[in-house]
Amino acid sequence: MRQVRYRAVIALDPEGERRPFGHASHADPEYHCHTRDLMVRASSLRAPARSRSFPAELCWDDGKPLHPGDRHVVTITVLDDDAPAFLDAGQRITLWAGSEVGHGTISRRVLTEYGPC
Repeated sequence: MRQVRYRAVIALDPEGERRPFGHASHADPEYHCHTRDLMVRASSLRAPARSRSFPAELCWDDGKPLHPGDRHVVTITVLDDDAPAFLDAGQRITLWAGSEVGHGTISRRVLTEYGPC
């Protein structure tokens, strides 16, 4: 499998908006730089009715933890040969961690070994 990297702007949904069916959460989720706790979901670039989720690593330049309600520019690393068929500049993405927890837009593909943190 090949590794593919993208830069994206993401927004984590505020905690009150992300609880499915009104379930309360006892802990405020916190995502640390180089997290693998989030999946990235996107529609196919050629067949938008088809979508797929990808395990991903997300990292960002300042390395401070992200919380619900935060917005940030991140680098998304995906290890999947099919990723370029779903992820590219301008593509909207959904962030998933057991339920939808945020969304974002890919700004560009990274063709170097760039990796913040």
